[in-house]
Amino acid sequence: MRSRFMFMSLLALSLSVASATSARAEIDDAAIRTSLEGQSDSAIEQSAKDVADRIATLKSELDDLGGQIKEAADDAAKAPLESEQKAKQIELDDQYATLKVHVAVMKERGIDAGEYQTMLLETGDFSLDNLSTKAVTGMFTKMFDRSKEWVIANAPGYVVKLLLFIAIMISFGILSRIAGRMVKTSLEMSKLKTSALLKDFFVNVVTKVVMLAGLLIGLMVLNVPIAPLLAGIGVLGFVVGFALQDTLGNFAAGIMLLLYRPYDVGDVVTAGGVTGKVTSMSLVSTTIGTPDNQVQVVPNGAIWGGVITNVTANDTRRVDLTMGIGYEDDIDKAEEVIRDVVTSHELVLKDPEPAIKLHNLGESSVDFIVRPWTKTSDYWTVYWDLTKALKKRFDQEGISIPYPQRDIHIIKGDAPEGAKS
Repeated sequence: MRSRFMFMSLLALSLSVASATSARAEIDDAAIRTSLEGQSDSAIEQSAKDVADRIATLKSELDDLGGQIKEAADDAAKAPLESEQKAKQIELDDQYATLKVHVAVMKERGIDAGEYQTMLLETGDFSLDNLSTKAVTGMFTKMFDRSKEWVIANAPGYVVKLLLFIAIMISFGILSRIAGRMVKTSLEMSKLKTSALLKDFFVNVVTKVVMLAGLLIGLMVLNVPIAPLLAGIGVLGFVVGFALQDTLGNFAAGIMLLLYRPYDVGDVVTAGGVTGKVTSMSLVSTTIGTPDNQVQVVPNGAIWGGVITNVTANDTRRVDLTMGIGYEDDIDKAEEVIRDVVTSHELVLKDPEPAIKLHNLGESSVDFIVRPWTKTSDYWTVYWDLTKALKKRFDQEGISIPYPQRDIHIIKGDAPEGAKS
């Protein structure tokens, strides 16, 4: 009878603790411990079981209240439910605290408390008193069981959604390839002279946009919220754009270069302070091979923001020479000699006709401009050949090519009066 009376007293004490507020004083724990220490092992086990059952009941009731609050029509209907929810949560916290005292006493008595330690671990209380092999094993076993139950309950629906997601991605993959081919065909058939790099760029943009649309639709099928994802992408895009603003500027300049095509691969250009042959182009830079066999990579931003000279844009090019003769030389003879040398060169074009004119009366020479036309690829050959041939022919004809000189005239006069001799 005494044992039964003590057990009932302990149970009443536990229930009174459960109905108290969450701000539990140390004396409550001490009182529960004192009551338990006077009980038998079986009575302590029964008390711990009753507390554990009460915890399970409270958790179930809280889950039901949570569902009722979600379904409540308005705030007036939610208010009493939320008050009841708070009261039960306080009671649940106190029951966990009571169970913790039971576990401590049971460990001191050598009573197996693994099941109750597992319950405490589930609340996030990883103190040394709750850690034991059985408790941890029990926690993982419960997690596995719950996961298995969730899979059994939800797997069929998610399998269907996953298969639908895969089907959507495959379909949009096919659509992206079809769209890419259509864009490529349209660009090839159009009258616009677009470079291969620009065609590839448009094709890649179209295919990626189609695949992105398919991905968003697939995520919606999987019930993944799209709005936060898009917001996150927007924020990430802003951060990346700020960090890579110079690169994005080069990218934009690359787009303009592809659209307006001031030069293409294989052209000889002067751009961004570099002269040479364009060996490759990308959306951010242009690679130029210089005449002395160096390779220079020039950012597109530096090219688009400056003057671009395309040396090989046209098939023909004018060679500009200046030939000076002395003031004592025969102008008509010099012009005839120059015309003969120029027109006899096999790489000089007959049309347009070479321009040979007396251009300037300089300080030391009478200057002729010599402007024959040739194929762009023969420019330097013609330039060097004519320079050499004209010098030789002038020497043969006795025509001088003067170098800069200055005549000094000294005038003698009578000495002024009063000057010493």
